[in-house]
Amino acid sequence: MMKRSSFFRRWHSTALALVLGCTSLAGQAQSIVMSSTTSTEQSGLFSHLLPAFKKASGIDVKVVALGTGQALDMARRGDADVVFVHDQVAEEKFVAEGFGLKRLPVMYNDFVLIGPKADPAAIKGKDIVAALARLANANAAFVSRGDKSGTHAAELRFWKMAQLEAAKGAGYRECGCGMGPALNIAASQGAYVLADRGTWLNFKNRADLAVLVEGDQRLFNQYGVMVVNPAKHPHVKQAEAQKFVDWVTSAAGQASIAEYKIGGEQLFFPNANK
Repeated sequence: MMKRSSFFRRWHSTALALVLGCTSLAGQAQSIVMSSTTSTEQSGLFSHLLPAFKKASGIDVKVVALGTGQALDMARRGDADVVFVHDQVAEEKFVAEGFGLKRLPVMYNDFVLIGPKADPAAIKGKDIVAALARLANANAAFVSRGDKSGTHAAELRFWKMAQLEAAKGAGYRECGCGMGPALNIAASQGAYVLADRGTWLNFKNRADLAVLVEGDQRLFNQYGVMVVNPAKHPHVKQAEAQKFVDWVTSAAGQASIAEYKIGGEQLFFPNANK
């Protein structure tokens, strides 16, 4: 009887281990990795959006927040299943190179040029190019992210429009950092900085900073989403990643984006177009 009892105990332990192992594997299958921008993370959007997706699908999304360039590079290496970023030119190149499947627009907001309320460089207005020209002429302190992010790419486009790529002024500094840290530096130094509106609205350490330039159509900020191509990286969880893309571009996902507000102000505007 002792031997038989011992056998059943061992059998029960083995069976339990197998069940737990299968459960663990199933849990792993119900999660994906998303490489995304610091703006979507630091604006607080994902804290609002991803629980709604989990409720609808049962899938966890693990976000790695980087600058857009780094987020795309992460996906190129096969370290992400889906990409959610905001540099359309770079995104279209990513797809053309075969690293991503179809790019879909998801939402938009805008960039804003922020600086000290006193505005010593007198840039306040609606013209981003004229504002950058005044900053350069005044050698005003300007914090650039300098991190190949979507915001950094946009900033460089604006300097190019102003024909000032090589003459940004003596006060121009690159921090090589995310949007939140760049805003912190600007707040502590009384400097100017280009930011996405979403992160700015969620930013608490504003000090004497204020939005000085907004409303220029060139400040439009579009976000796109792509499943990483499993032909490049067979381990990519294409089915689960596609479920996220389908949901975030669906009526339910678009409504969830529109619902996210801070102080009654909407941070992102849905515009999925399949």
